[in-house]
Amino acid sequence: MTLENAQQQVDEWIKTHGVRYFNELTNMAMLTEEVGEVARIIARRYGEQSEKESDKNKDLGDEMADVLFVLICLANQTGVNLTEALQKNLDKKTNRDKDRHKQNEKLK
Repeated sequence: MTLENAQQQVDEWIKTHGVRYFNELTNMAMLTEEVGEVARIIARRYGEQSEKESDKNKDLGDEMADVLFVLICLANQTGVNLTEALQKNLDKKTNRDKDRHKQNEKLK
């Protein structure tokens, strides 16, 4: 699935099952909430916090997909083409950081 396909599929899902998009502010709050759920799993599963019994069956991939879904909703409703935006962002990072990480002593 491409990002373009994902944007189309999410839009179709919203129109078919979701009635309409939540407004942008609501979706921003939802995105923050979903990122928090990913952070909670990462902190407990890979960090130093102990994992609660209730969190052990949480699916990290599913939580990441929730983040992606809401991000795609925001892109759709604000007119952002994620394929173009990601390519532009990668180009920016490549031009800015092409040698930076290779020269970072902390990464060797």
